[in-house]
Amino acid sequence: MNTWRNASLAVTAAAVLALTTACGQEKGNETPNGQAVGAANPADSGYGSGYGSGAGAASAQGVAAKPAGQLAVWDSKELGKVVTDSAGFTLYRFDKDTASPPKSNCEGECAKKWPVVAAGGASAAPGTDASLIGEVTRADGTKQLTIGGWPMYRYAQDAKPGDAKGQGVGGTWYAAAPDGKKAAGGEGEGAGSGSDYGDGGEEAGGEQADLAGLSVRKDPKLGEIIVDKNGMTVYRFKKDSAWPMKSACTGDCLKKWPVVAPVDKNDAEGIIKKGFVTFNRPDGIKQQSLDCWPIYTFAGDAKPGDTNGQGVGGTWYAVSPQGKLVGAPK
Repeated sequence: MNTWRNASLAVTAAAVLALTTACGQEKGNETPNGQAVGAANPADSGYGSGYGSGAGAASAQGVAAKPAGQLAVWDSKELGKVVTDSAGFTLYRFDKDTASPPKSNCEGECAKKWPVVAAGGASAAPGTDASLIGEVTRADGTKQLTIGGWPMYRYAQDAKPGDAKGQGVGGTWYAAAPDGKKAAGGEGEGAGSGSDYGDGGEEAGGEQADLAGLSVRKDPKLGEIIVDKNGMTVYRFKKDSAWPMKSACTGDCLKKWPVVAPVDKNDAEGIIKKGFVTFNRPDGIKQQSLDCWPIYTFAGDAKPGDTNGQGVGGTWYAVSPQGKLVGAPK
């Protein structure tokens, strides 16, 4: 009997220790993968003399793929470390692709404006992890270069080495970092508007570009704030607590401040991952937490980009990529 009781106590203690570690007892050691917004060059009105004109003749299948050769890393003031091909042209990744398993969702007209980087003849940039270099077989049977599982592209409107006019186009295209993730710089001037292809039009059906479950948006007044998969601003409530984790928003409060449903950790980009746990509320609702603080959206926000919940009652505030309250009085 004592043996069973001791084992039970040990399991309980281990569970408490795990939650303690996850929820705020080891703060300050993790640096989040922030996505600061850089001032990318505006896109031209057409292909111009950009890379698309030299990458091969356009066809119904897109632009003929050209190998990258010896990859290099360009240290951009706006975007951070960006991977380029041997000619110095920026390589990009598409948010609607997948890395695990690798898959390209840019075909036809898309591939004309975002020429595919051929898999053959590519070698890792000096000082980077060569094991991240791979390939994916496209729908037409050709092989496309991948970095960290993400298919790589160029942008037809990049006219010369060092251009990054594709940064943030449609809110789905970003310069690639050496590990295949988004370069540290965030959305360019074209981000969040126009089509996936960078032609200034709307996506088919008027649908909004896909976003990660939680990601970072640059708000002109608040700076970097977290948004959900629909682009809606995420908030924290000052009357909540992180340890012990507790929500003071119940009943009618939840009608105005709906909880953010649990998000897979791998579906969160550019935000703190410490204390990224599901809060099992006493009312039975499961809620996502950041740094062990429960998070919400606001029913008064009508569309992506709204921040009508900011400062409401002196207790509700948008959330920074580090999980902190944005603009709250200290």
